[in-house]
Amino acid sequence: MSIRVMTIFGTRPEAIKMAPLVRELERRAEFESLCCVTAQHRQMLDSVLDIFHIAPDYDLNIMEPRQTLSTITSKCLLGMEDVLDRARPDLVLVHGDTSTTFAGALAAFYYQIPVGHVEAGLRTWDRYSPFPEEMNRRLVGDIAQLHFCPTASNRSNLAREGITEGVFVTGNTVIDALRTTVRKDYRFTTESLNDLDFAGRKIILVTCHRRENYGEPMTHIMTALRRLADDFAEVELVYPVHLSPVVQEAAKTYLGGHPRIHLIAPLDVVEMHNLMARCCFVMTDSGGLQEEAPALGKPVLVLRRETERPEAVSAGTARLAGTEEEAVYRLAAQLLQDEGAYAAMAHAVNPYGDGRACARIADAIAWQWGQRETAPEEFMA
Repeated sequence: MSIRVMTIFGTRPEAIKMAPLVRELERRAEFESLCCVTAQHRQMLDSVLDIFHIAPDYDLNIMEPRQTLSTITSKCLLGMEDVLDRARPDLVLVHGDTSTTFAGALAAFYYQIPVGHVEAGLRTWDRYSPFPEEMNRRLVGDIAQLHFCPTASNRSNLAREGITEGVFVTGNTVIDALRTTVRKDYRFTTESLNDLDFAGRKIILVTCHRRENYGEPMTHIMTALRRLADDFAEVELVYPVHLSPVVQEAAKTYLGGHPRIHLIAPLDVVEMHNLMARCCFVMTDSGGLQEEAPALGKPVLVLRRETERPEAVSAGTARLAGTEEEAVYRLAAQLLQDEGAYAAMAHAVNPYGDGRACARIADAIAWQWGQRETAPEEFMA
């Protein structure tokens, strides 16, 4: 009898990382795969679904203008009641740390349905940074019965909290996604990107959107970015600006009007992955890009005071730049001027996966349900 597995996700980052897992479950005879999206991010989510050819079985369509954490969580929780009543899955899979993740896990718990947590065990140990993601991760960790950790250090974090049963080290599913999205012959659908001279110029990919960076930290970061464009004639910054009105206003105020700073609309996953593959290096406060860029041999400067993804820092592929103007500027300038420093980061070993995370997760579920004789072999960096 097949195992009925429901994946629940609602944001673009979740979709990028869950899409290859949905495809893996769909192709295996031992699973009946169901997909529920909350559409916490509507437009950006839909682009990923289209790219990976995923048609959700259930769509809560909760997004509304200027939604709050409370409205997201409550609408997800209420919407999941009808979905779980109708679908009655054997297992619910949630991903990472969003409000959709927490609400989906809590709804499944109320129905006494086992929960599997994909990308489990990430921690900063600061409940307000990143906010609200850190507490979402911890709360889902207490609810989940299966924990799919990208790295061994994530497993150690769970053990520190007393979680040792049902834990698997799988690698990160985003590395699986990169194997299907990055192509050497790729031509951008965003035409302005085709005009960039990736061979002759130093193109820096920038993202900055996290809530904890709103206000003064974002001002410092963007001031440093403009200084880089002013001081290095060979540099061009490409910044796909998040749809948040706060971020849009800050980007326009501090970065607008510069001939070598390109403020563009958010990119779909294929565009973003191929831009990352061709850029010089990445400056970001995103979680996912900290994992994706090392897989493509691109140094990462993390625009945050701390990170729940320390493996890349330890491996040397990422550096924690913080949010102070001088520190951000200095580290970026070093990568632009010091070939040895750049090479050391670009050639470090990627600690996040080998492209087989989804297969390991599917194998682990099958093993837990008695449809496989052995546990999956763990990912080792």
